Amino acid sequence: MNRVLVTGVAGFLGSHLAESLLEAGHAVTGAVHRARPASLDGVAAVPCDIADAEQVRDAVASTRPEVIFHFAAQSLPVVSWHDPRDTFRTNVLGTLNLLEAVRGSGTDPLVVIAGSSAEYGPAPPDNPQLREDAPIGPSSPYGASKAAATFLAHFYSQAYRVRAIVVRPFLAIGPGKSGDVCSDFARGIVAVERGARPSLRVGNLNAVRDFLDVRDAVRACCLIAERGTPGETYNVCSGAGHAVREVLETMVRLASRPVSVVSDPALVRPADPDVTIGDNRRLRALGWQPAVPLGDSLAAILAYWRQREPEVAAPVPQEAGR
Repeated sequence: MNRVLVTGVAGFLGSHLAESLLEAGHAVTGAVHRARPASLDGVAAVPCDIADAEQVRDAVASTRPEVIFHFAAQSLPVVSWHDPRDTFRTNVLGTLNLLEAVRGSGTDPLVVIAGSSAEYGPAPPDNPQLREDAPIGPSSPYGASKAAATFLAHFYSQAYRVRAIVVRPFLAIGPGKSGDVCSDFARGIVAVERGARPSLRVGNLNAVRDFLDVRDAVRACCLIAERGTPGETYNVCSGAGHAVREVLETMVRLASRPVSVVSDPALVRPADPDVTIGDNRRLRALGWQPAVPLGDSLAAILAYWRQREPEVAAPVPQEAGR
């Protein structure tokens, strides 16, 4: 049974990953900065602020993991515009702290580091699928922080033989996530269903994104840890593009009552790429393929928000996501 340490275990991807690892029989420890997720029974907890080098060293030394999934991050591009300093502190310094802790631990764990599709620059019009060797050109402080973390991972792999693999999720979606376009639509639709809002206000519907169910993303990350090559980067994506408009139309059809949709220019984010689609051939070569249809993912997100208490916050610029 593998000993696994998951940073960011309280986050969206980290919590789903930990649950999957437990089901597979692994011994999972979560590096917890604040509150331990109540839903993750069976996950041991070690206190750790990823930006505190001493705490990170202690977490690695006390757990002696065979595999580390480093998913702790400030993961919202919109937040990075308002607070780039904290974004870099968490995403870059946190990754450096972990790599240094591993280098000085006297052990040789595999380290799977979460990058992001936000690291890439615009895709060429004649070939919209972004390969792992596509030019780096982030359009937000968040993307820049993830690119820096990826460069650190590759440097430590080459210079210090740390067995680091970078995974670059595109737009992972599913129950429990907030701050992305799918959850924003779902929350707005549920508010309309409850009579708490007269309409659903939306921003840019023309952006094309690579949506991937979190269950498929978790399977991909586990397979990469099992079969991937240290020093490499793997896109975690469906390989297909869907317009945000298509997502909206599907979710509106799933609503329990008619939903009036109103375009609001104030909800359009600056520097939002037109098209972001990943090339997943490197991941498929390991034996992976997506299994959850987009419609099933969107239905699950709506069901999740219907079970929550009413949350009718003022609209915010919608994160098309990368």
